[in-house]
Amino acid sequence: MASTDSPLSGTRLNNQARSMPIWGPALITVVLLIADQLLKTWALTNLKEGAPVVPFIPGVIGWWLTFNTGAAWSLFSGSALPLALGRLLVGLGILIYLFRRPQPAALSAVMAMIAAGAIGNAIDGLRFGKVTDMIYSPALSAVTKAVNAGEFPIFNIADSCVVGGTVLLVLLSLRKTA
Repeated sequence: MASTDSPLSGTRLNNQARSMPIWGPALITVVLLIADQLLKTWALTNLKEGAPVVPFIPGVIGWWLTFNTGAAWSLFSGSALPLALGRLLVGLGILIYLFRRPQPAALSAVMAMIAAGAIGNAIDGLRFGKVTDMIYSPALSAVTKAVNAGEFPIFNIADSCVVGGTVLLVLLSLRKTA
């Protein structure tokens, strides 16, 4: 039997493709969680719900405090606790999976982003019964309004991690594998 046909070769090749240490996904998750929670704390301290948008990068990004008791685009409004528990299970499940079955670095990083987003919004749901959102994009709203979809949702870092991580996951899956 050739060495590439051995039952362990898939594991060896997978380990060679994985340049991220086993603790890498946890580190990425923790850093993104800290950023998310710090921005949410800043927003709760410095912004008022219902106040006008505070421009950060005029025409691109502003701060506008709002809360969401549901999921994206206010789906399942009023379901903060079940959504928080589901998000927490998904986030922790991803991290456990990555710990037990290490993946290549790019895939590990992307999945850690998704885990961080899920856990970040779960923390809000469990603590406050709602998710704190504060990032408003007039540029994105112009696009959604142009296609008669209304305002683009106000979001947070955790939301960005889930959406960005999912987009990157799709792109990675479309990439040719050797």
